[in-house]
Amino acid sequence: MAALMLQGTGSDVGKSVLVAGLCRLFANRGLKVLPFKPQNMSNNAAVTADGGEIGRAQALQAVAARVPLSVDMNPVLLKPHSDRTAQVIVHGKVHGTFGAEYYRARKGELLEAVQASYQRLRAAADLVLVEGAGSPAEINLRAGDIANMGFARAANVPVVLVGDIDRGGVIASIVGTQAVLDRDDAAMIRGFLINKFRGDVTLFDEGYAAIARLTGWEGLGVIPWLAAARLLPAEDAVTLDTPVATVGAVEVAIPMLSRIANFDDFDPLAQEPGVKLTMVPPGHPIPAGAALVILPGTKATIADLKFLRAQGWDIDIAAHVRRGGRVLGICGGYQMLGRTIADPGGVEGPPETVSGLGLLPVDTVMRDDKTVREVRGTRIADGCAFTGYEIHCGVTAGDAAPLLRMADGRAEGAVSPNGRIAGCYVHGLFNLAEQRPGWIGGPSAGLDQDVAVDAALDRLAADLERHVSADRLLAIAGEAG
Repeated sequence: MAALMLQGTGSDVGKSVLVAGLCRLFANRGLKVLPFKPQNMSNNAAVTADGGEIGRAQALQAVAARVPLSVDMNPVLLKPHSDRTAQVIVHGKVHGTFGAEYYRARKGELLEAVQASYQRLRAAADLVLVEGAGSPAEINLRAGDIANMGFARAANVPVVLVGDIDRGGVIASIVGTQAVLDRDDAAMIRGFLINKFRGDVTLFDEGYAAIARLTGWEGLGVIPWLAAARLLPAEDAVTLDTPVATVGAVEVAIPMLSRIANFDDFDPLAQEPGVKLTMVPPGHPIPAGAALVILPGTKATIADLKFLRAQGWDIDIAAHVRRGGRVLGICGGYQMLGRTIADPGGVEGPPETVSGLGLLPVDTVMRDDKTVREVRGTRIADGCAFTGYEIHCGVTAGDAAPLLRMADGRAEGAVSPNGRIAGCYVHGLFNLAEQRPGWIGGPSAGLDQDVAVDAALDRLAADLERHVSADRLLAIAGEAG
């Protein structure tokens, strides 16, 4: 058994993508590879076959490794409700909702759960590829850490540090990481990778050598900007900070809610050449020319409904509907389209009942019990198939006609009599190419999402074979205790 942990000099340096690419690279070499992330923080979750939740990055890495999803791949998942509270998922199930200080004081107690998951994966794999979270240089978070060096030290897993050269300062960020680390923590790091390089790599030869000289760590590769990475689902909402609209004849607009969740639902639309997918930032109006407005999922529906109104998006949506435009709500977005949303038990925030947008004759009540399941079925209007999953606490009911028919015969969602307003709880609704024409008003020119992602992973693995010292990574992984 071998294990290797990739940690980063900061968030969004490319750890998730690199672990996915290495999972596919080593799987292509015939190894049984399993991904692992001790602690993740994301409102983008995936559903395992047994109804558990894990981060979507670990789900992608499992796909890359060609293995089924398991809750052991991400034993602790934090889903933020607000800036100070988060729902804590342990081994796929809700453990509770805690404030930041409470969780910080108690997180070390979760190391046992993390270690148990890691040991199960270790026993079943030739290679476990571990992803850290944030950066080990955040030494203010070191006490009780289970995400980076706290785990690496406890499990005796060697570490490779990833630096992002595209954001600048990569020499300082890698050397500085070593400078602030505890000596024993720094000793866990065996080498470094430079990620997201653009241009002539020889121009960085001196910088690469300087990092090795100043740290004593081995350079394991300079990785160029990977074009295939843009075709993979993103997990971190930081990728939405600078949204870029794609180009196409049919515009689909998605307001960027403050607690937006599972936004990779819309990746298949972004790959459609006929679609202009516009992520609308706060403070900007919803484009008047949009054919379809989609209200996305959110981890805090009532709070984000208030946020939506504060941006004036409710006025934009009302005008869009008057012009004959179409609106689709997914999960929390579906709840917003109804008449009322009630949270009597304070599941997502303070107990209260608020008025929805009133575009569908349905009402939602939040409940403690959480629905987490894989689903498939057809859209009732045209019989087109879909596959996806549900993750929600609310129950929605009313007088509207259903939008979808599940494979088990259950009706789901709601649609207005004229078919222009619709909502449902299904994430991944657009993954099958045959489902998209009914939403974009024209034929699909894209692939099923799983086919597109699989091809991108193969391209990613091929790129990494050329630019990373894969044999050295394996040798370092073999040092795991």
